[in-house]
Order: sequence, then structure tokens, then C-alpha cells
Amino acid sequence: MAKKDYYEVLGVSKTATTDELKKAYRKLAMQYHPDRNPDDKDAEQKFKEAAEAYEVLNDADKRAKYDRFGHQGMRGGQDFHGFNNANDIFSHFSDIFGGGSFGGGSIFDDIFGGSSQGRRQRSTGTPGQDLKVTLKLTLEEIAAGTTKKVKLKKHIRCSTCNGTGAKDAGSHKICPVCSGAGEVKQVSRSMFGQFVNIAPCTNCSGTGKVITSPCNTCKGEGRVNEESTIKINIPAGVSDNSYLTMRGEGNAGKNGGPAGDVIAIFRELPHEYFIRSDDNIIYELSISYPEAVLGTEVEIPTLTGRAKLKIEAGTESGKFLKMREKGIQHLNRHGAGDQLVKINIHVPSKVTSKEKELLKELDKQPNIRVEVK
Repeated sequence: MAKKDYYEVLGVSKTATTDELKKAYRKLAMQYHPDRNPDDKDAEQKFKEAAEAYEVLNDADKRAKYDRFGHQGMRGGQDFHGFNNANDIFSHFSDIFGGGSFGGGSIFDDIFGGSSQGRRQRSTGTPGQDLKVTLKLTLEEIAAGTTKKVKLKKHIRCSTCNGTGAKDAGSHKICPVCSGAGEVKQVSRSMFGQFVNIAPCTNCSGTGKVITSPCNTCKGEGRVNEESTIKINIPAGVSDNSYLTMRGEGNAGKNGGPAGDVIAIFRELPHEYFIRSDDNIIYELSISYPEAVLGTEVEIPTLTGRAKLKIEAGTESGKFLKMREKGIQHLNRHGAGDQLVKINIHVPSKVTSKEKELLKELDKQPNIRVEVK
């Protein structure tokens, strides 16, 4: 079963700050904690997923690796199979709740009781959307890594107003809906007490201001459509359907909002000679019966050119010969896979009369003929 995207698990954007990650995780931890959901396996699974997502995204190095390579980049990293249950995970992350007890304390302070200390910072415009591109790669490009130039039609920041969307510095007024706060608060009650929901103001897109005189170039959006070219450096060893994220290379946000990302999805092209198996490549070589019996040396293709391969006398059909580190470089680590050469004995469908006589004579020899048991 494919793992869910960590950002989707926590319900945050890819530009989420540390505070936003913590707040999102707190909310999910309260919702799915086993104390509230006894004997609920589905809730326990969601609690584990939230803990795993937070553990990766809250670590700068792990988050950067995940943003570039997705779940594939997490191989060998932290997993949660070693925990006996959801309570173990909760204890592992109890520092963000101010203590291990779920019954009270800081976990409720920012969410229940109307505390204003946890209010989020005012946003600057609306974030831009991500862009997805598909890159078709040959095995040779995958084996060594490559760089691709991609042309994109996207929103870029308006140079006339520097992304503000306003004609000049005096072309703003305080938003009448949120009174300049950039957010609106809704208070409701539940069995657990008072619940405060704080959301960005939709009237001003969270900026706290509205434009009175829009920029003539971008008509108040703070961005314009344009074609641009980006370079995508693809490391060696990527897999089919894996992806790489180029942070901030997507559509510019409205009114100075942060740009989205470019997500490059890789597609592996079929190869004329090779079949990929993880980081190994498989090549099928047909040789004659005399070559298999007597041994020979042949020149075969590799991902970097051609190379000689020695075939020992008495090699059987179906045997694999290994050419070390002639395969694909490992992703994010040293070394490479192997080229595996499968030996097939060629059996001709037609022979001449002379060849037929020779074969009949050969079949009479004791070391050649196979007795049926």
C-alpha cells in the first residue's frame, strides 16, 4: 500500500513553518490519540501516520530529502515499526505537547479556552500553485545523472509593482472585514470546552490590507504570465514514477505570496538492450552451442559503451554472468548495481544438409548424447 504524502497527512502546505507543522500535528494527535479512541485501529493508524509525517517534516535535513525524492529518499531513515502502539509514539513526541500527559496542560492551551498567543503570523498574499512536469529519461541518463532544461509557462512576480499588486505605496487601505489583522476568529463550544478557529481573511487574502489602486501591468494580482526556462539537476539512480521538487520554481503567489514548487516526475524509457531490476540491468546474450561448450570471448553493449565478456567452457543455457558495477549508480550513496548477462544457447530453426550430417555424427559421441532416463 502506497504511503500518503506527509504534507497531506498533516493538512499543511509545502511552505508550512515549524509552528504550523507543530500546530497541525497537535490537532491530529488530539483527534486520534488512543485515550480518546480506545480499540480503534483506524484512529491508531492515523495517529502513527501523523507522528511519522511530523518527525520527517520537522527535521530540516529529512524534510529537504523528502521534498526532493519523496518517500524513496526516506529509505534507511526513521520508521515506526519498532513502536508497540500509538502511546509509544506519543511518548516519543511528547516534547511538543509540554509533557507526556494527554489529560491536560499545554496541548489544550492554544486550542481551547480562546488563548490568543497561538495566533499565526499574518500572511503576505496568496501562495502560488505548484506545477508538474514529466521528464522522460533513458537508462543511460538514469545511470549517471543528468541535467534537463524545461520551458514553463507560469505566473511570475510583476516587476512593475514588485508583486504587491498596488499602483504605489499609498494604494492600500485597512481591510474592513478583519480590521487589518489578516485573520478572522470563530468561536464555538463542544463537550471539551470552547473551541477557537482562526483562519486567513478571505477578503484580503490574509494581508490585512485591500488595494484601492491596482497596478496597471498586473491588474492588482502582483503577477503576470510569462515563459521561463529552469534547469533540473537529476541525480543518478532515480526510479520510474519517482519525483524531485524544485522549491519556489512554480507559479508566483498573488500579491506577493510565496511561489509554488515545480514537481518533476520521472518516466523511464524502454531500452533497446537492457531491462532494469532495481539498480541492476539485465542483458540477454545468445551464443552458439560450440561457443558454450568450448568457451569464447564476446563484446557486448553496456550503459557506457561496449566491453568484453569471457564465457567459460561448459557454460549452460540460462546461467547469469555478472559484470560488477556496470549497472546504475545508487541514489544518494556510493557504488552502482551490476550488469547481469543471461546466457541463451541459440538453436537454429533451419540447417543445411551438410550441417545435419555433422550434427548426427556429433550426436553419436558419448559426451554429447543425452540418454533419456
